[in-house]
Amino acid sequence: MIPNTMSLWNDLGKKFREVANISEYIDIEGANNSIRKNIYFRGANVWILAFSIIIASVGLNINSTAVIIGAMLISPLMGPIIGIGLGLGIDDTGLLKVAAKNLLVMVIVSLTASFLYFLISPLNPVTATEIESRTNPTIYDVIIALFGGFAGIFEQSRKEKGTVLSGVAIATALMPPLCTAGFGLAHLKFGYFLGAMYLFFINCIFIVLATYITVKYLHFPEIKFQNAQAAKKTKSIIAIITILVIVPSLWSAFLMIRRNNFEREVIEFVAKNKTLDNGYIYDYKINTSGKRKAEIYITGEIMKSSEKQRLINAAQDFGIKENELAIKEHSINSEDAGYSEKLVKGIYERTDSEINKREAQIRLLEDKLKKISNKEIPYARIAKEIATQYPEITDLYLTKGAEVKNTDSLAINERILVVAKSKAPLSEEKTKRLSEWLKIRLEDSTVVVINQR
Repeated sequence: MIPNTMSLWNDLGKKFREVANISEYIDIEGANNSIRKNIYFRGANVWILAFSIIIASVGLNINSTAVIIGAMLISPLMGPIIGIGLGLGIDDTGLLKVAAKNLLVMVIVSLTASFLYFLISPLNPVTATEIESRTNPTIYDVIIALFGGFAGIFEQSRKEKGTVLSGVAIATALMPPLCTAGFGLAHLKFGYFLGAMYLFFINCIFIVLATYITVKYLHFPEIKFQNAQAAKKTKSIIAIITILVIVPSLWSAFLMIRRNNFEREVIEFVAKNKTLDNGYIYDYKINTSGKRKAEIYITGEIMKSSEKQRLINAAQDFGIKENELAIKEHSINSEDAGYSEKLVKGIYERTDSEINKREAQIRLLEDKLKKISNKEIPYARIAKEIATQYPEITDLYLTKGAEVKNTDSLAINERILVVAKSKAPLSEEKTKRLSEWLKIRLEDSTVVVINQR
């Protein structure tokens, strides 16, 4: 048994290596040349970038995802970023410097174009969900950037080029953060600017990291140095830059995971504890910048210390520490600004929740009642139908019961028992015919007919 299992695993492993083998499809020299050519931002590339940035800015301005995606298909943003990853991977400081300079040019052109557009645009987004979504990076942005970077460098490295780079440009979403940063500068909303630039650099860093890992994995040829001292110095610079790229990116990913977990824990805690003994949670706020904190707003009667402690203990069950929870109480006659609106919202949410629960219970009870009704025996109708067919039957007893077989397993089976009293004994044939008719009429094969004088 074990040798057969080992053989199966070996065959599966061999088949997987055959399918996943990429050596026949990779053109390292061609990839090297292609990446170096796509680094530069000058001439037509600068104008194409500016135009695509303005298109993306319009998309953000009118809250149109389709327009933003169209702009991302046009923009040549990936070149310098992949170039930095290649420079790090092959110890090429010259390439690294050129790619970094062109990335800076790209950022300046993008910010200038988006800033000028939002400065003169008469449109003021009412529901700026597309803009706001680019100011709060999450761990999902990290994952998308990392695996988008892998897809990008593999696409650059394979012999037959496809449309993967267009998809990577859309997935990693490098343009919208730059446009959002321009919006923040134009409207003096520096929170938007900093959040969007943070998202942009997170995307850049993880695309660089993915490129660096792939370049090392595919064994791109490293730069050969004539001077040993120059080689040592260059490798030291590359190592320092690599550490400066990788360590912050890993730390950023760790912080994002912690922040996302905390937000999820708070949302689950509020959802499970919304209704309290003499009040309810009508609003909450989550602060993850600096020391993380969850503020919950409660209305109703003033809570006793024991009730507060129960709430704190409930929060700890969701991983929220006591010093991370702030309980804000408001009495019914509170006159705080904005309190009434949030209170009414909280009441509606609570009412909707209770209505939904009750409706679910009603549906459940209705289903149960329907099942019971379907199983109910129409006693009067059955009695009349039997009387017309069997006039010799004087009395009829119909009941549901359980047949208990006195065995070791104590088998219990449900039955419909029919006791038919007659002046003279029914023949065996009539009794059988009555039994078969009742099984069809009642749609139940468990009918048992007993004839009694």
